[in-house]
Amino acid sequence: MKHQSLALTRDRATPMRLFWLASLSMILIVAQSLMAQARGVPESFADLAERISPSVVNITTSTTVAGRTGPQGIVPEGSPFEDFFREFQDRQGPNNNRPRRSSALGSGFVISEDGYIVTNNHVIEGADEITIEFFEGFELPAEIVGTDPNTDIALLKVEADAPLKYVPFGNSDTARVGDWVMAMGNPLGQGFSVSAGIVSARNRALSGTYDDYIQTDAAINRGNSGGPLFNMDGEVIGVNTAILSPNGGSIGIGFSMASNVVTRVVDQLQQFGETRRGWLGVRIQDVTPDVAEALGLEEAKGALVSDVPDGPAKDSGMLAGDVIVTFDGTPVEDVRQLVRVVANTPVGKTVRVIVNRDGATETLKVTLGRREEAEGAVPAAAPAPEEPAQLDLLGLTLSPLTDEIRGELDLPAGLDGLAVMEVEQTSEAWEKGLRAGDVITEAGQNPVRVPADLEDRIEEAREAGRKSILLLIRRGGDPRFVALSLGNG
Repeated sequence: MKHQSLALTRDRATPMRLFWLASLSMILIVAQSLMAQARGVPESFADLAERISPSVVNITTSTTVAGRTGPQGIVPEGSPFEDFFREFQDRQGPNNNRPRRSSALGSGFVISEDGYIVTNNHVIEGADEITIEFFEGFELPAEIVGTDPNTDIALLKVEADAPLKYVPFGNSDTARVGDWVMAMGNPLGQGFSVSAGIVSARNRALSGTYDDYIQTDAAINRGNSGGPLFNMDGEVIGVNTAILSPNGGSIGIGFSMASNVVTRVVDQLQQFGETRRGWLGVRIQDVTPDVAEALGLEEAKGALVSDVPDGPAKDSGMLAGDVIVTFDGTPVEDVRQLVRVVANTPVGKTVRVIVNRDGATETLKVTLGRREEAEGAVPAAAPAPEEPAQLDLLGLTLSPLTDEIRGELDLPAGLDGLAVMEVEQTSEAWEKGLRAGDVITEAGQNPVRVPADLEDRIEEAREAGRKSILLLIRRGGDPRFVALSLGNG
C-alpha cells in the first residue's frame, strides 16, 4: 500500500509540476519582454521606416563644369611633358574644351507640408539645378532658400500641388549614448535605404566653430549626406553630414549635426535667407591649468580674453586678460561652449557678462552685434617709444619693436611690445610654440614695451608667489596667451 500510495502521489504531482514549470516559463518570457522594453530594444524597425519614408528625399544636382583649355593642372608649366599633353588634348578634338554637365547625389528630408526641405550645404553647393525625388516616385525642382556653410546646412523649397508628408525635429539634447537611432537616405545612389545603430557619442567637434555632432554607428555612406537621423519616436535628431573612414565607406563612425543646432539655423534661413548670429567682439582662448595658476584662479575654467577689438565687448569695458566666467546667466566652461552660446543669442540683446579681472569679479552689460557683419574686425593699436637693447630671458632673446623690426615682420606701425628674435629649442617657450617673429605685448596682464618692463613683471609675479607668468603673444595679428614657468632665477 505504501508503494502504491507513493506511486499515486507521484502521478498527482506530475501535472502540478508541469503547471508550475509552465507558469515559470511565462514569468520568464514576460520578464524578458519587460527587460527588452526597458532597454528600448525594438522588435523591428519596419513600422518606423514605413511611417517616415515618405518624408525622406533623394537629391540630384547638376552643375556646369568648364572645359579643359590645356595641360594646366596636369603637368607643371615648362615641363618637358607639356607639349605631349597638349598634343594629346588636341587629338581629342574641339569638343574636349566645351563645358560639360556634372551630377551629384545626396539626401534630404521634408520639414513642412508646404515644401521646405533640409539637406547639407555641400550637397547643393554650386549647383545650377536641383531635383528632388520623393519616395512615392515623383520629382520636383527645388530652389535654394538659404545656406550656412559654418554648419553645412541648406534649406530648399519645392512647390507641390498637394501637402507633402513631413517629419518633425526632436530634441537632440535628450539623446543619450546607447539610444537606438535610424538613418535613411540615398547611399551610393541606391536610394531610400535604411540603416540602424546607436548613439555612439555626443557633442563631437570636427573642424567647425559651431560643431555639435552626434556620433553613430548606423551605416552612413556617400550619398547619405543631408539625410535624417531619427530617434525611435520618428523625430529628426540629426542631419547626417560626415563619416570617418580610411577607405571612403562606412566603418561605423558617422557624424550627424545635432538637431538643436540645425533648427536654429533653419529658422533663420527661413525667416531671413541667411544666418544672424550673436557677436561678442573678443578673441578668446581656453584657460589651461598653467594659465589658471598664472592668473591665480582656483579652476581652469572660463574663456580668457586675448584681444578686444572695436565692438560690443570693448564698448562695455571688457579688457584683454579678463576671464569670462558667466554669459547671460550661463556658466562658461570653455571657449567652444561660449562661442556656441553667444552665437545662439539674438542679435541686439543686452546680456550680463561676468568676468574675473585681477582676482575680482566684475559684471559688464554687453549689447551683442551680428557675427556675419563683423568678420575680419581687427584691434586698434597705439604708438610707443622704442629701445634697442636686447634681453635673454625665459629661453627667449627679446628686442623692443623698432621701425626696422616692424618692417621685417610686416607689423602695423603702432604695435608695441617685445619681438622674439630667437627661441632656445630646449626651452619651455619652444615646447609651448613660441617662435622667432612672435611679439610679446603683455606680461602679467600689463603692457611691455622695453625689456625692463618684462623683468619688472617677472619680479612682481615672484613676489606674489606665482610659479609662472602669463604672456600675451601676437603672431601675424592673432593673439594668444602663453604661461611660462619662472623657475628659481
